[in-house]
Amino acid sequence: MWRRVASLSPMISSSSPSRSLARNQAAFGLNIRESFATEISKPEEGAKSPFITFVLGGPGSGKGTQCEKIVETFGLTHLSAGDLLRREIAMHTKNGDMILNLIKDGKIVPSEVTVKLLQKELESSNSSKFLIDGFPRTEENRVAFERIVGADPDVVLFFDCPEEEMVKRVLNRNQGRVDDNITTIKKRLKIFEALNRPVIDYYKNKGKLYTINAVGTVDDIFKQVLPIFTPFEEQLKQSRHVNPKSPLVENSS
Repeated sequence: MWRRVASLSPMISSSSPSRSLARNQAAFGLNIRESFATEISKPEEGAKSPFITFVLGGPGSGKGTQCEKIVETFGLTHLSAGDLLRREIAMHTKNGDMILNLIKDGKIVPSEVTVKLLQKELESSNSSKFLIDGFPRTEENRVAFERIVGADPDVVLFFDCPEEEMVKRVLNRNQGRVDDNITTIKKRLKIFEALNRPVIDYYKNKGKLYTINAVGTVDDIFKQVLPIFTPFEEQLKQSRHVNPKSPLVENSS
């Protein structure tokens, strides 16, 4: 999908709400930079760029359920940055051991590492249409993706949900962290807001952000999502993976 151009790129770490944390990681970051010097990919001349959807939303926003419906309906390949990192750890790869050690030490996995995992999936897939769940979380994630992958998203969905509703959902779904309580969840939401708001504002200013009211039933929320993909109808219908019952297909018959 992309021609690989070798280029030693500077290390970009994921954002942290604390500058002191960044300073504490500076020495460690040198080794990570050396281990993850990244080849920047650029589209082949005349090659068709992939269709990319970013999906943003805090814990309990319901974006996970909506991602499943979007993938099922429109045939996008579902990628999750968190799942890719967890897979590296579970497979005990060299990168996985490094990622696990970073997390154990309270450090943040560098943006460049996460983006390189996404890049690998994008380039190795037979699909040309992707949904990337929960990414980019930070401005540095966004910049790293654009610089390394060399592609912009076509659609950015933001599932906007009141804090009290997200807290209630996380506490009731029995899928959160074992130590989840009202205090820890609210802390996570504040961190999400601090890190993700600049990303949301950036794509809003570029005219690519679609804000979804994430309160209501799953089907009611999905009704807001469907029209967003209408302008991309022809591009999406070209995918052999599109659900034949998709509204895009039914409306064209």
